[in-house]
Amino acid sequence: MSSLDDLIQKAQMLLSEGHSPGQIADELSLSMETVTWLLTQQKGMEIPKDVHIDWTAVSGHAPLLDEIAMMMLKRYYIALDEKDETSPEKFPTVIVGIAISGIPLATLIAVEEDVKIAIYHPAKHSTQDPPVGSISGNFAPIGGERCIIVDDVITSGNTMHEVVHYLRRHGSVPVAIWVMFDKRGLRDVDGVPVYSLFQISRID
Repeated sequence: MSSLDDLIQKAQMLLSEGHSPGQIADELSLSMETVTWLLTQQKGMEIPKDVHIDWTAVSGHAPLLDEIAMMMLKRYYIALDEKDETSPEKFPTVIVGIAISGIPLATLIAVEEDVKIAIYHPAKHSTQDPPVGSISGNFAPIGGERCIIVDDVITSGNTMHEVVHYLRRHGSVPVAIWVMFDKRGLRDVDGVPVYSLFQISRID
């Protein structure tokens, strides 16, 4: 069975288990466009160009996940040192984890830095029409805070644009975006710098 066949089966299995297309996109680290194709395989529609990232060997083991979170933190400190930007105002007061995969990473980072944690639910997970993103009311509020946004992968960049706009509209200052994998090679999102551990490039 090809890796494409595997992805089709995984996407269809997740759909049958009640996952929304947005959740499937997160689970498989793929764009919504790719997930739509996997679920429908519309004739005449070209297979989207995308890269599947499977990091379950790490994500399922808390000690390994903690190591990744600390790598993300150290990556940021090194970048600030190189820019000679180590003043206290450069550091966050809230870590914003993007549901679902950004939550454990954000939690581990917030514990290490002894700062508050907020959780953002992206619009692609919303059941409203039109879909909207939101901050969970069960965690820290973000108004007036300096925030670092944490997720596992930047695929299209849409969710990052969304959360940056949301934070600014609600009176907070997004300081940086931290991800493990950046499939777009973004230097910033609407002026907010991106710090990735790895940049993924597809060469055709």
